[in-house]
Amino acid sequence: MKKIMVSMLLLMVTIGYSQEWKTNFEDTKTEATNQNKNILLVFSGSDWCGPCIKLDKDIWKSAEFMEYAKNNLILERADFPKKKQNQLSPEIKKQNQNLAEKYNKDGMFPLIVVLDKNGKVLGKTGYKNVSPQEYVNQLQSFLK
Repeated sequence: MKKIMVSMLLLMVTIGYSQEWKTNFEDTKTEATNQNKNILLVFSGSDWCGPCIKLDKDIWKSAEFMEYAKNNLILERADFPKKKQNQLSPEIKKQNQNLAEKYNKDGMFPLIVVLDKNGKVLGKTGYKNVSPQEYVNQLQSFLK
């Protein structure tokens, strides 16, 4: 019984502190329009890019970012994993490639693009060794 309680508690904490990263850009734009929010599009190499991994651990999973994102952003991850076990479906690979051709022509990793609900670029940034609040402040600066 104790194991079940601990497992349920861990599950509730995980659900409470996780963001929902989308992988279908058309759905992301629709949700952004319906909720009147901007889009955070992240180009990531989740299994090979050191700064991408640090950004995920230090910023995306921080309480400050999660609170800001919950109220202001729809999150889309365009991932480009290299390891065989992490490969994406052909449809998602193609979509991510199309997003890269439009928003990440230089192939930067990580590249963070803030878009309005229609897909217009409001600002771009990358990995920065700053606090989560400083990172959120930079994202907010794109909206002014």
